[in-house]
Amino acid sequence: MKKLLSVAGAALLTALAAVFALGQPANAATGFSVSNGRLYDAGGVEFVMRGVNHAHTWYPQQTSSFANIKALGANTVRVVLSSGDRWTKNSAADVANVISLCKANRMICVLEVHDTTGYGEDGAATTLAKATDYWLSIADVLKGQEKYVIVNIGNEPFGNQGYSAWTTDTSNAIKRLRAAGLTHTIMVDAPNWGQDWSFTMRDNAGTVFAADPQRNTVFSIHMYGVFDTAAEISDYLGRFRTAGLPIVVGEFGFNHSDGNPDEDAIMAYAQANGIGYLGWSWSGNGGGVEYLDMTTAFNPAQLTSWGQRIFNGANGIAATSREASVYASTTPTASPTVSPTVSPTTSPTVSPTPPPPTTPPPAGGCTATYTVANSWQGGFQGEVKVTAGAAAITGWTVRWTFANGQSVTQAWNASVSNSGSAYTARNVDYNGRLGAGASTTFGFIGSWTGTNSTPATTCTAS
Repeated sequence: MKKLLSVAGAALLTALAAVFALGQPANAATGFSVSNGRLYDAGGVEFVMRGVNHAHTWYPQQTSSFANIKALGANTVRVVLSSGDRWTKNSAADVANVISLCKANRMICVLEVHDTTGYGEDGAATTLAKATDYWLSIADVLKGQEKYVIVNIGNEPFGNQGYSAWTTDTSNAIKRLRAAGLTHTIMVDAPNWGQDWSFTMRDNAGTVFAADPQRNTVFSIHMYGVFDTAAEISDYLGRFRTAGLPIVVGEFGFNHSDGNPDEDAIMAYAQANGIGYLGWSWSGNGGGVEYLDMTTAFNPAQLTSWGQRIFNGANGIAATSREASVYASTTPTASPTVSPTVSPTTSPTVSPTPPPPTTPPPAGGCTATYTVANSWQGGFQGEVKVTAGAAAITGWTVRWTFANGQSVTQAWNASVSNSGSAYTARNVDYNGRLGAGASTTFGFIGSWTGTNSTPATTCTAS
């Protein structure tokens, strides 16, 4: 985080090259694992990260933060550590205590080495190889914790110079960790101060994933000023979903010195698509980005506006977080989908439109409720909630007709087609089967001019 980009964001590329068509392994039994682009906990239940970053290495005395973060609903905490190359090294004993605090508070620990931040541009930063040395030096306290710990090799491992080495250096780091017997899920950050404006991680993620003999690597994008529109956010994350590669938003904020990220679109898209997010950060920011504190002076009773937004707002942590099944006495149910709305403090304009009236569907039928989630000049984000009737269904088709010349440019969680202004959306493989009264959602990015009225919808079940 904490760095103004010195190179402007490049235009979006279209190729994914080696990212596509990679096979996935069976879930490991000992800890977290990756299959078909999704993260699963040790109980075999899909796990979606909902949490925040905590700057432990600079504030080691703030151990109460773990309980306070959990109390606000988080299921994950990303913990800042130091390898000793730039800041005071976190000892093996300290890391063991951090893990115990995560476990005591029923959260998953994502442990990251921060010393790599901006390597190649920031002269004080260190290499991924040095970060790997650190992980190997504390391997004894990591082994046996695979159910509770994810190893994030190095934070933002390249700045805006020298980042062409990202693929090789990241692959080599993963191989060394595996050769040393670490079987944890590994998380890797993007270059370009984490924001991957060069699409180096996006276009080489397949190569890095294949370099892991366990196929148990998750990719982390940091979303600040480069990701200031819903279209950029959905395009980047959507390409990983299409490629069957696991992606999380490892850092993001509501504002930054390099631009105004669209946090509402980040949280809405992540929730609609089962993508984890970890906001930056709990407290203690400096260097001009103090506004990214979620609490004042680490006090959970004094949430800032950003803290209120990420914990208690639409698609926020409190509403969408589900505890890892290793902590649950019973298998948790799937996360409910929360209709995204936009905070009035951000750049998009809220366009809350009440859904059209519906009548209870017959047994085996379904209803569809259309909502304009976000709206901005010339574009909008739509969401449709499909609900089964009094009996289970195996598939659904939603139809609507735009009255004002709107058009859909990109969709997720449904196969969307059109004939002129008449649109048809059909379920995809994983969300067609709904139990009686159960719901799912699909979303899309659209364009509009002048008027953006809400169309009536019909839903047909199969």
